[in-house]
Amino acid sequence: MAGDVQRLQYLEAMGLGAWASRYRLPNARPTPQCEWDMPAQPDTTPNHGARLQALLDDVAAPAAPSTSPAREPAPAPEKGPADKPAGSRARALLLGEAASETPSEAAPAAPASETTGQAPREALRYAVQVAALDGRWLLLLPEAQAPDPRMRQLLVNLLRTAGIEAATEPAFQSFQWPLVDNAPVAAPLDEARDGLRAYLNGQARRGWRPERLMVFGEDETLTTVLAVDEAHSETLDLPCWRLPSLATLMTSADAKRALWPRLVAWRNAWNGSGDAS
Repeated sequence: MAGDVQRLQYLEAMGLGAWASRYRLPNARPTPQCEWDMPAQPDTTPNHGARLQALLDDVAAPAAPSTSPAREPAPAPEKGPADKPAGSRARALLLGEAASETPSEAAPAAPASETTGQAPREALRYAVQVAALDGRWLLLLPEAQAPDPRMRQLLVNLLRTAGIEAATEPAFQSFQWPLVDNAPVAAPLDEARDGLRAYLNGQARRGWRPERLMVFGEDETLTTVLAVDEAHSETLDLPCWRLPSLATLMTSADAKRALWPRLVAWRNAWNGSGDAS
């Protein structure tokens, strides 16, 4: 049920119409009307970027049940001007640019091929495990599954060897893009970057204030999304260390030896002193 709620929230925030009961089946009983506790009215000032970030931050919140009874058959709505592609609307929501409409008011998006005159494009796909070390260092593992206990212990041992004593061990969360399959895509790379930034901005409500990025492992798509150039991620505007995967560090003595000198840079960066390059 939580997964269904999350999916419907994503669809609504991105301006994609979910199914809704438009007609009552013959001989069906009317939907009973109930008294529901209505949520407080939101601020009338549109802020779609913050809204989607709140959804990403709190996907487990239950959706408010509908208070509308089943409606009688209604004529088909008139066709209006084609909306911009859903992918573009998602980018506008993520960046807070769509100030003139809310997702509930927007009509279902037409396919990208109809609105732009171009063939539909394929979304970039990647999965990543995300953690924040005391909210300061962002740890990314380009993996579909969270690291097993041995890998997590290896990471903790490396940090302790570098003199980094975090208040809590890093707890990894899964993030994957796209959020919704088969949605029209206008700008695959831009939308993938916007999605990652929105997710991380949502985590700021939990105290994440990343100062540095550590990427354990290689993934071509994620590397493109992060736009790492000269040890700096342009997408996240953070200094970045690209490191071997935890699986490689577990099985390769050479990888451990090569990493050893970098632990000094870790300690300097964590303590805010010396050369952290």
